[in-house]
Amino acid sequence: MEKDEKLLSDEEARNVLKRIDAMFPEAKGELNWDNRFQLLCAVLLSAQTTDKMVNKVTPQLFADFPTPEAMAAASQEEIEADISHLGLYHSKAKHLKEMAQTLVAEYGGQVPGKKENLVKLAGVGNKTANVVLAEGWGVPAIAVDTHVSRIAKKFKIVPEKATPLQVEKRLEELLPKDEWIHTHHAMIFFGRYKMPARAKNPDPYSYLD
Repeated sequence: MEKDEKLLSDEEARNVLKRIDAMFPEAKGELNWDNRFQLLCAVLLSAQTTDKMVNKVTPQLFADFPTPEAMAAASQEEIEADISHLGLYHSKAKHLKEMAQTLVAEYGGQVPGKKENLVKLAGVGNKTANVVLAEGWGVPAIAVDTHVSRIAKKFKIVPEKATPLQVEKRLEELLPKDEWIHTHHAMIFFGRYKMPARAKNPDPYSYLD
């Protein structure tokens, strides 16, 4: 941590997080999915785009490739055709196919429920693994996306130069495990609907109810 950067105390940080949490009691993931394979695909596709955009392309994707076996057997071009409206769709299609092939070859076509296995899948990093664990398995996890990182920095919960992993560890330290999933969703809702990146008032506290 940088010495010249005044950060909130644990108590102050917990108070901010509690206020954000209370503002969005219904906060939850906004990606549409019906099973863990669909969840994994949707989260992988959500990198550098919006959940709304992902939800527009996944109905056709899931209809065409309902199982890891079907996706593994498809060509990259066939997968690309369903997701071409998304940014980075070439690399995302490549990752989807490779991920599905690994699920079939190593996990019997099932999405693994352990982080160390998830992060070995193509296109799956720490954040994606945490989302899949939290949403698909109910395992306490904090997925640090751009909203969570930005809010933690705006309120001085973490230093401005903190990495996503440092943000994750700090929030884990501040919150009891049973609050990890909901509070991280509330932070996303706060960043998405209350204090967006282009918010005009520089004082983050002005956006707290």
